[in-house]
Amino acid sequence: MDEIGIVKSIHGVIATVSVERKSACEQCAVGCKVTDSGAEIEAVNRVKAKIGQKVRVELKPYSYLKGSIIVYGLPALALVIGAVVGKEFFSGLFRTMDADIVSAIFGFGAFIIAFILIRFWSMRFEKKSEYKPVIEEILEE
Repeated sequence: MDEIGIVKSIHGVIATVSVERKSACEQCAVGCKVTDSGAEIEAVNRVKAKIGQKVRVELKPYSYLKGSIIVYGLPALALVIGAVVGKEFFSGLFRTMDADIVSAIFGFGAFIIAFILIRFWSMRFEKKSEYKPVIEEILEE
């Protein structure tokens, strides 16, 4: 996944790059800061780009795919497993409630817990440079 953007600031080896906002930006797992005018990506500045330069930022496909599976797949799986566990194992404990309601409560509960766990996981891994986008080349001075 490549993005073209302009370097806005530099902090050590990390540069903040402003890129065009796309429809997928709201659900992105990369950790961009989405603004009205676009999105800001923190990328490793391997090419020593300077503020104001136009650059190409690359996110490794493996990291992007892994992040997408975690952000979308795990909560969906937790929803299904929570619903099945709620209906099969816990509906007997709550005999006064309908089994489908117990299933829904456990499913959505597992769904919310999965999102919370993913948030903590992402906070831990967003500091690692191997999961960060990388500035691969300077396009314009």
